[in-house]
Amino acid sequence: MPRDTLDEVSDETLLVLYANGDPSAARLLTTRLSPRVLGYATRLLADRAEAEDVTQEAMMRLWRIAPQWRAGEAQISTWLYRVVTNLCTDLKRARRRRPGVALDDAPEVAGATESAVSTLMQADRMTALQAALDQLPERQRQAVVLRHIEGLANPEIAQIMDLGVEAVESLTARGKRALAAILAGRKAELGYEDDADESEAVG
Repeated sequence: MPRDTLDEVSDETLLVLYANGDPSAARLLTTRLSPRVLGYATRLLADRAEAEDVTQEAMMRLWRIAPQWRAGEAQISTWLYRVVTNLCTDLKRARRRRPGVALDDAPEVAGATESAVSTLMQADRMTALQAALDQLPERQRQAVVLRHIEGLANPEIAQIMDLGVEAVESLTARGKRALAAILAGRKAELGYEDDADESEAVG
């Protein structure tokens, strides 16, 4: 199938096409989904290399289940987020059993058009946000990242985390309050002018 036609089809259709032997469908689906999955895993793990491994494993699992995919049961992105959540949880448990694991990678550098001061400040904010996320309980961190960074709706997060919508709302609210409390003492240092700006750091 031509690439311009594939660009217009759904994730589920692309997965079915891949299962039926169309490699171009797999390439496009990987291009669509991998950046989101990688960003989510990086937020949960605070380690880019480990997040890349998790992303690769999640995509491999998707290809393996493609022939058995049951249409209409879940969005592919929802399924992937759930797999990544579980892989990250398992990895963090294993990490706690072995000492000396790096806490985080250097933040990505912003575009060259920004001033050096604003670039450094943005990097500091991202580092501070990641450090604050790392202090949250696991389930709160997952809920906050999915809602305020990935931008998912609560019903989809409930599917990913295998919870009720009210439980997701509670986790998200508690996590966001905790983040605000953690970051409150660094407001001036990070260049936030008021408390509203701090909450905007997580969407």
